[in-house]
Parts: sequence; structure tokens; C-alpha cells
Amino acid sequence: MNALQRNQTEITEFILLGFGELHHLQIFVFIVFLVIFTSTMVANFLTVIIIVLDQSLHTPMYFFLGNLACLEMIYSSAILPRMIAALMTGDNTISVKGCMTQFYFGSFLVCTECYLLSVMSYDRFLAVCKPLHYATLMNSKICIQLAAGSWLNSILAITLYLGLFLQLQFCGQNEIDHFFCEALPLLKLSCSDTFLVKLVTFTVVFIITFPPFVSTLISYIYIIVAILKIPSTTGRQKAFSTCSSHLIVVSIFYGAIVIVYLIPKTEEVRDFNKIFSLLYTVLPPLLNPLIYSLRNKDVKNALRKLISEWQTEQAWLG
Repeated sequence: MNALQRNQTEITEFILLGFGELHHLQIFVFIVFLVIFTSTMVANFLTVIIIVLDQSLHTPMYFFLGNLACLEMIYSSAILPRMIAALMTGDNTISVKGCMTQFYFGSFLVCTECYLLSVMSYDRFLAVCKPLHYATLMNSKICIQLAAGSWLNSILAITLYLGLFLQLQFCGQNEIDHFFCEALPLLKLSCSDTFLVKLVTFTVVFIITFPPFVSTLISYIYIIVAILKIPSTTGRQKAFSTCSSHLIVVSIFYGAIVIVYLIPKTEEVRDFNKIFSLLYTVLPPLLNPLIYSLRNKDVKNALRKLISEWQTEQAWLG
């Protein structure tokens, strides 16, 4: 067994450096991410419960929002608890299998979110621009097919990608300069030829970001044009407020992925890589339920109704 093989067999775990440069703010960073994780889980769980329990929300729009909320809970659970535990205990190690598992779930859930956001924008386009045909074009069968397609296509694509990724060998350096197991930091540690994997990575990221983003952008352009035709100034302002908030969150999400994976890395961009990663891993799961659901009048009314029913039941039991 040569030295290289010995090094390869010795690597059984990676060290996630995380935000080690902020070690003097470790307690503060721990509290921030703990609050973010808790808020994310509560907001998304509440969204799912409201949608499931209120019959008036059993529509295509809220069906997709329910899917998104479930995705965000799984996604946050795949990344944040490990990082929070590391900040609390100081143990930054993660097994190779654990790292690959986190990498797989993180990748396929990001891919699924790209498709779901595109599907949701298409749903809104039909509702606003094709209202007379909406019920036919977006029936329950089509909704299930679109949602299932988003999940299954992502699982298939990332499973094939993972198969290629698992053929890489890691030796020597085992420190990952990131807060979770992501493709590019892992590729830097591989002692194999990574040209093919990097090419596939670029291709996969391009396919899962650009077509859905362009589709989303086109849908919102049509929606904005339709909004401009609304005679009521108040109605236009309300619709613009909703659309702009949706578009801002979507643009940040897609834009951060593009910056991290597709834009050539200058020294300045590389220094902010973790920040850009936060913009598509941590921020969307927190903001999406607030932007898409909990600011929505129908959801607020459904929440008030559920609270009222619960209070009435408690009073009756008491």
C-alpha cells in the first residue's frame, strides 16, 4: 500500500470550518442560527397545518405552498441542526457518510425548490392572466403531476450526480471551508481528477436554475402587465406589493446559486462565498412562509378561524 492509499483510507471524517473566523462571536452566531432555525420550522409547520385543516385553502396555489413549506422544513433540518450543534459544542467533525448524506439532501432539495418556485409562478400566471380557463388548466391531476415531477426529477438527477460524485477519492486535507457539505468545497479536497464532475456540476446547476428562473421571470412579466390594467389604484398597489416581494425572494435565491456555482471566482467573490450560500440555504426557508403564506389574507383568516375554534373547544372542555 503506497502513501497515497494510506492517506485515502485514513480519511473517515471531514472538519467543517463553518464560521470559525467569527470565533469571538460564537455565542451570538449560535443564538442567531438557533432563532432562525426555530422560526423557520414554526412558520413552515404552521403553514402546512393551516393549509391541511382549512378546506377553503384546498386550492392549487396552497397545494404548492404546502409542498414548499414541507420542503423548507426538511431542507433546514438537513443543514442547520448540524451547524448549531457545532457552534454549541465546538465539535466540527462530520463523518464522510454523514457529509455525503447532507450533500445529497441539500442538493436535491435545492433542485426541487427551483422547480417548485417555477411551478408556483406558472400557477399565478394562469390565475391572473387566464382566469376563465384556470380551473381546467390547473386541475387536481395536473397539480399532483407538477408537484410530483418537481420532486421526482430532482431526486433522479441528483442521485445520478451523487453516483458520479461518490467515485471521487479524498486524501490528505479534510478541512471543508464551509458550514455544510457542498459540492465545490468537497471537490477542492479530492485527489481524483475532478474535471468531469466539475463539468457535470456546472451543467446540472445551469439546468436547474436558468430555465426555471426564466420561466418564473416570464410569468411575472405577464402578471405585471395584467396588473397594470387593473383600474383600481389600491388594487394595483396591493398586487404590485405581493408580486415584487415574491420576485425579490426568488431573484435572491436563484442569483445566489448562480454566483456560487456558475460565476468564475475572483478573490473578492470567494471571500463572500459563505454569505451567498446563506442566501439560498438559510434565508428562503425563513422568508418563504412569511412572503407567500403568512402575509396572505386568506391564510390569516384561516389562522384566526382555527384559533377561535381551538379557544371555543378549550372553553367547552373547561
